Amino acid sequence: MTSPQPDRAALTRDHMERAVRQYFEACNTLDRELFARCLSDDVVHYLANGMPGPIHGIDDVAERWGVDVRANGTSWTVDGVYADEQTGTAVCEWTSFKPRLDRVLRGVEVYRFDEAGLIDEVRIYYASRRDDSVSTNELAGYPYAERGFAT
Repeated sequence: MTSPQPDRAALTRDHMERAVRQYFEACNTLDRELFARCLSDDVVHYLANGMPGPIHGIDDVAERWGVDVRANGTSWTVDGVYADEQTGTAVCEWTSFKPRLDRVLRGVEVYRFDEAGLIDEVRIYYASRRDDSVSTNELAGYPYAERGFAT
């Protein structure tokens, strides 16, 4: 069960930043209750093209990142959070450390907040070269046209 959250009128930049930071804490600790405090039950996490996804729901998000933490020793840091109260959207720059793979990944995620102040959508973008082997570089399964993006 999710914790009570502020309504949209109370959705502040501070609230959104705390929720994003709490999300990363939940990813690092694999704490289901922390996930439930910041994610809506119906959260959708869109992944980069070529990754299996999108991920639907708190339990699937927690399981997905839990597999990565357990297999690769993965942890994430928040490098910066930027939030817009008018759109109910936040952006986070992050770094992911994967010591068992001797890898460091950097990226950005875009978070959409619902009326209850919970994250209901995550869109991940990796800091990487474009892939010229495909005609369109975009998130797999994301409804670009339906959301008003140029297509």
